[in-house]
Amino acid sequence: MGIKRYIPNTITLLNLLCGTIAVIFALKGWQLFAVYLILAAALFDFLDGFAARLLKAYSEIGKELDSLADLVSFGLAPSILLFYRTSSIPPENFEGMAAPVTVLLIYSPLVIVLASALRLAIFNTDSRQTEGFIGVPTPANAILIASFIHFTVYYQGLDKMFENIWVYPSISLVLSYLLVCNIPMFSLKIKSLRFKENKTRIIFILLSLLAVIPTVMKGAKWSLWLLVTFALYILYNIVLFALGTNSDRQIR
Repeated sequence: MGIKRYIPNTITLLNLLCGTIAVIFALKGWQLFAVYLILAAALFDFLDGFAARLLKAYSEIGKELDSLADLVSFGLAPSILLFYRTSSIPPENFEGMAAPVTVLLIYSPLVIVLASALRLAIFNTDSRQTEGFIGVPTPANAILIASFIHFTVYYQGLDKMFENIWVYPSISLVLSYLLVCNIPMFSLKIKSLRFKENKTRIIFILLSLLAVIPTVMKGAKWSLWLLVTFALYILYNIVLFALGTNSDRQIR
């Protein structure tokens, strides 16, 4: 196979590099740069799998390396972004609260790292998740957070809302739960042109277009498009689960 076998792992390492730098930038408060690097990491995460399939260069090392890279890029980096936001809330907003409670609230976004690690470990050992997922995939969760951060950076009229001390901890806990919950999530990968096999995906794509069109017409930032799309992806799967229409084939 020669050099071709190293290509997917090299792309995975680029994912890890982007995630590592995103963590550094997030700690410095360079939110937009961190967001772009998380999105770049997501692109590399897609490309390494694509390259492995194209070159038939699968390996156990590649599988483990991919999970390690994902934990940094899609677990640690987005949680540090939310941690920076929480720690930037004006101190007076925490007045009257006990010091331990304040510390717990500020550091609560780090629970996303723990949930991401658990989710990746479960995914690697769960034979049911070959065609779909159980719980929100870590890249989808990270893109949701990154698009949220980007959108709120530009729309500062929302600042007062997000200075509430309970907002970011609540977001972190909800997203952490969704990472490790037992709700089936369909994969967005289309492997055939048969409508029956892609019915759920096609309906989701149509709903996403209907939701995104108003944001485009209003000239909103691209991050709002991503935010709406990935939030809709999660909500759509939750609705399917609540209605009992999730097919076992999605997670087989």
